[in-house]
Order: sequence, then structure tokens, then C-alpha cells
Amino acid sequence: MRKHVFIAVLLFSLSGWAQKQPNAQVEQTIDALFEQQIRAWNDGNVNDFMLGYWNDERLIFVGSTGPTYGYQNTLEGYKKRYPDRAAMGRLAFDILEKRQWDKRTIQVIGKFTLYREKDTPTGHFSLLVRKIKGKWLIVSDHSS
Repeated sequence: MRKHVFIAVLLFSLSGWAQKQPNAQVEQTIDALFEQQIRAWNDGNVNDFMLGYWNDERLIFVGSTGPTYGYQNTLEGYKKRYPDRAAMGRLAFDILEKRQWDKRTIQVIGKFTLYREKDTPTGHFSLLVRKIKGKWLIVSDHSS
């Protein structure tokens, strides 16, 4: 009997480490973050698109050329790769999954598509979104 109680207590205590679906309010906030980014991108405004990212040197963006560290470096990378509206195209996200790891950390997995005149590049992303000073921000972005 003691063995069963011990196992039950252990499993219950470990359940706090399990990922879960964010609650409705948090999910709406995260969705609004992505909607703001899509609007800014589709308006050709990379600076406003970047408002969804943590403005800190510890921000990490991993793309096809490897990791980029820091907000300013990430912004400059976007501006270099997407110098004008034609290069930016029209952005769409398809959010595949959201997992809340703790009260301040959510992992988001999704697909992006750029609709441009001559092509339609697409890929996937994995984001870590953290609540920092009351605001949900992307702190790590791995897009491929």
C-alpha cells in the first residue's frame, strides 16, 4: 500500500512539469501577438513586426544560416533578407501547437507562408514565448 501511495504522490508532483494547453486568456494574448506581427509584415513594416520579439541582446533567432543573437542583429537580418514589399510578400501563419511549460513560458510550433509574385516560400517555426514584465514576447525563434 505504501508503495502505491508513494507512486501516486510522485506522479502528482511531477505533473506540474508536464506541458499543457494555455488557458483561453493566455491563448488569446498569444494569438493577438501573431496577428499584430502578420498585420505589420503585410503592411511592409519590419520594425513593427519586431515588436513581438524581446528587445534584448539575449534574443535568439535561428534560421538557415545559423543563430543570430540580439534584437538589433535580428532586426538587421530581417531588413537585409526582406529589403522591400516585393521581397516580404504577404505573410500567413498556421499555428500547429501551443504548449505551456510554466506560468511564463509557452512553446509555439507553426508554419509560415510568404505569398509573393514569383514564388511562395514556406517553412516551419518553433518559438519560445515568455511573459516578461507583464508582456508576452518571443525570446527564441527557430525558423526553417
